[in-house]
Amino acid sequence: MAIFSFLLFCLSFLVFNGSVSSTANDLIRTFIVHVQHDAKPSIFPTHENWYESTLTSLTADTQSLEIGANRIIHTYSNVFHGFSVKLSTLDAQKLEDFDGVLGVIPEQVRHIQTTRSPEFLGLTSADSAGLLKESDYGSDLVIGVIDTGIWPERKSFHDRDLGPVPAKWKGECVAGRDFSATSCNRKLIGARYFSSGYEATNGKMNETIEFRSPRDSDGHGTHTASIAVGRYVFPASTLGYARGVAAGMAPKARLAAYKACWSSGCYDADILAAFDAAVADGVHVISLSVGGVVVPYNLDAIAIASFAATDAGIFVSASAGNGGPGGLTVTNVAPWVTNVGAGTIDRDFPADVKLGNGRIVPGVSIYGGPALTPNRLYPLIYAGSEGSDGYSSSLCLEGSLNPNYVQGKIVLCDRGVNSRAAKGLVVKKAGGMGMIIANGVFDGEGLVVDCHVLPATAVGASAGDEIRKYISVASKSKSPPTATILFRGTLLNVRPAPVVASFSARGPNPESPEILKPDVIAPGVNILAAWPDGVGPSGLPWDTRRTEFNILSGTSMACPHVSGLGALLKAAHPGWSPAAIRSALMTTAYTVDNRGQIMMDESTGNSSTVMDFGAGHVHPQKAMDPGLIYDLTSYDYVDFLCNSNYTTKNIQVVTRKYSDCSKAKRAGHVGNLNYPSLSAVFQQHGKHKLSTHFIRTVTNVGDPNSVYHVIVKPPRDMVVTVEPEKLTFRRVGQKLNFLVRVQAEALKLSPGNSIVKSGSIVWSDGKHEVTSPIVVTMQEPL
Repeated sequence: MAIFSFLLFCLSFLVFNGSVSSTANDLIRTFIVHVQHDAKPSIFPTHENWYESTLTSLTADTQSLEIGANRIIHTYSNVFHGFSVKLSTLDAQKLEDFDGVLGVIPEQVRHIQTTRSPEFLGLTSADSAGLLKESDYGSDLVIGVIDTGIWPERKSFHDRDLGPVPAKWKGECVAGRDFSATSCNRKLIGARYFSSGYEATNGKMNETIEFRSPRDSDGHGTHTASIAVGRYVFPASTLGYARGVAAGMAPKARLAAYKACWSSGCYDADILAAFDAAVADGVHVISLSVGGVVVPYNLDAIAIASFAATDAGIFVSASAGNGGPGGLTVTNVAPWVTNVGAGTIDRDFPADVKLGNGRIVPGVSIYGGPALTPNRLYPLIYAGSEGSDGYSSSLCLEGSLNPNYVQGKIVLCDRGVNSRAAKGLVVKKAGGMGMIIANGVFDGEGLVVDCHVLPATAVGASAGDEIRKYISVASKSKSPPTATILFRGTLLNVRPAPVVASFSARGPNPESPEILKPDVIAPGVNILAAWPDGVGPSGLPWDTRRTEFNILSGTSMACPHVSGLGALLKAAHPGWSPAAIRSALMTTAYTVDNRGQIMMDESTGNSSTVMDFGAGHVHPQKAMDPGLIYDLTSYDYVDFLCNSNYTTKNIQVVTRKYSDCSKAKRAGHVGNLNYPSLSAVFQQHGKHKLSTHFIRTVTNVGDPNSVYHVIVKPPRDMVVTVEPEKLTFRRVGQKLNFLVRVQAEALKLSPGNSIVKSGSIVWSDGKHEVTSPIVVTMQEPL
């Protein structure tokens, strides 16, 4: 799906730049039009009048007029000035040349990507001191969640014992189908929906399956919102699993739900409208668990909108994406966005496969229906050997299984194409008694649970190979292959944990390799959180089961953990900027698991790297008191864009600021952005010795009189020096600079190949350890 989306975007980009035939140039699609805010001619009373007049002056072809092109979808006035509109590509090209138009951006369609996670992170209500206590559980901070909407009746969103709605709040509770203005309360203080962009592309929504209102018909938005801000709820579980107390990261923070994601995706026009409203409403944090194709920042609607939000002092966290374990898969990579990958917690749901030969193969699952008969082994088949189309049947796609072969048996299906839960429904319809889902080679050993509609479990790639081999050998013997599934409930205190999730997107950063992404990882595997009444726990339309909580996995689940933590840190430190909050989370993150070893990569079983986890796994209690922070202003990001060779006009598209790049380029290079991590990219080009430097500024937020000494752990076979080696602070808020030099010798690499090495620098005053990863990439160009 990601590759297909990328190809579609590339096609639209080529079309927009006039690089394909004239037939393609007649395409009608949505564009985001960014205008200079002070360029409106005085003859127009409003910007909207100006926009409409501008569109009228375009020469629209008959086809455009017939399908409603040149009609404004949304207007924007907070994250930037402009509008979204359907245009022919030729009209879009003409519009870019109009006075006052800064950019015309092709729309992207993006896609969406707990009882124990607060405890695993060290956040418990019993603490008499710590981040929850210091922040008053996030009270009066507002988190805006841009997602699929909200199910307001869930206990996670009750407002008992909360004070009045914050006086500065300007948001609304917008009524719609099955959602009244009274659906909000002192917890859910705002709810809006944005569907015009979705409907501009897809036509009028099907209101038999979707709500024209903030109400959630998918479940994803309700789930992510409760991870960020859910109240304490006891008892909580899914189908009897993960019993305990459910709570979000910031239980007393207020919630504003912005529904911008629909059945076919999240459209940039609607996402921008949601950002625009959230900034105007007065949120303090924006949580965005959606992702798309990485493009230059001036063509990335989320990068543009999140810059404006950050400029307004709003902490923006976004999911890294679920494209792992391959490299260069991370999305939402702008340096002003806190990018969150996913790790496991110390809880699991084992459901092992017992084979007829006595072997026990480990797996995971959630299943609460009629059980398999105890002590009975069932006939076992591999779906790929039984269907008329080996490929479709191996994946257990709809209509691919022959009931004559499947009836009464446990079926082994390969992972891929359709959802894991959907495979179970296919097997059940064909008369199967149970299902085993085997990872493919690319999935590796990474496992996540699903709420299955029949007895089922998921196993890793090596286990799948073992089961297929057993089936093949046993089928030729006098003892046909048999198996059963042993459901073992909920297991706590699992080791190792955390583990970097196989699906979690990896670096390096495709757009700015000098900025390490992801920034951090957080719990994102098998996370229990609130779930709507209208959707079964498997997410399948056929599933009539109902549950108040559900267990999901994804960087979508990791992102709201950090959003909630961002609100707690903002409440504890009201003067901190979004960059300061991110810095505190990054420099206090940890990289060792509960065995005391470097966190494992779930996909391989080997140690993970900075490209997998960034600075490490978030540590909320330490983040409250980081000692030093690496702060940034909006103008620092402008300098970063200058040194990234963005044009003055494109920088203005992203930042709404006019830039004189001459000073920025004299002052340094792109790696000198005052980021908490340091990333160098060396192009060897036949050079023997390579070197670079980083300039960093730290701000004291710890003890007034403190002395920090540096501890350098250089990447292997490289020399790293820091000047000065000691920083002496006399007051809180004092800023001091230091210089980091990195020297390396060229390596023997084939053309087009690269190697990554990492280390760290740590500033310590005996109480705080302020850690920054150093990443060096050696490349041999083609």
